Amino acid sequence: MPRPKRTRGARPTKSKANHADRFGALAGALSEIGRNFYSRGWVQGTSGNFSAVLTADPIRLAITSTGLDKSALAPAQFLEIDQRARVIRGRGKPSAEAHLHLAIVAARGAGAVLHTHSVWSNILSEAFATDGGLVLQGFEMLKGLAGVQTHEHREWLPVLENSQDMPALAATLTATLQKHPAIHGVLLRRHGLYTWGRDLPEAKRHVDIFEFLLEVIGRTRAGLAAL
Repeated sequence: MPRPKRTRGARPTKSKANHADRFGALAGALSEIGRNFYSRGWVQGTSGNFSAVLTADPIRLAITSTGLDKSALAPAQFLEIDQRARVIRGRGKPSAEAHLHLAIVAARGAGAVLHTHSVWSNILSEAFATDGGLVLQGFEMLKGLAGVQTHEHREWLPVLENSQDMPALAATLTATLQKHPAIHGVLLRRHGLYTWGRDLPEAKRHVDIFEFLLEVIGRTRAGLAAL
């Protein structure tokens, strides 16, 4: 007796199941990173947003929903968005800054993008705004950035003017990434740090490094000013 045909759509395909599993794994890892960053004072209140690439072609991101307390971030609060920042999985809406995440992924082929709002990134983005950015050089910690082999490396960290016009800001960010192909991060003035990596562990390492160096420079400037 022939087997009855399986009803189409009755069971998810293997590729869809794998996609859902990957989304869940990335959402869990991003949640843990968010709680860690909160404990270090880098994403207070509802600040900061985090994303990781689910698929590169077409672009699909797992990304934080807007307005969340990062001290209690949970996997269920993540969304899946497409290349136009439209939600295709999850409840809620992404931050308007999702367009910046997408711009970085498109320009750099990044696997993850992380955005923090630390005290030192705000202070130094204002202090160096008229210079267009700041130079990080001579620090051993620089060797933790992807591709950097020596503390003598000269890392340019641009400062971009913040804006509520996200398409315009995304265009400025894209132009900056094209002009400076070797950079690992950017600051938004009076706002915070954006950095990325080929995967989530590398992006997290870049946050650790930049936040350390920003604090060192900020404390050094404050100490010299007090002399």
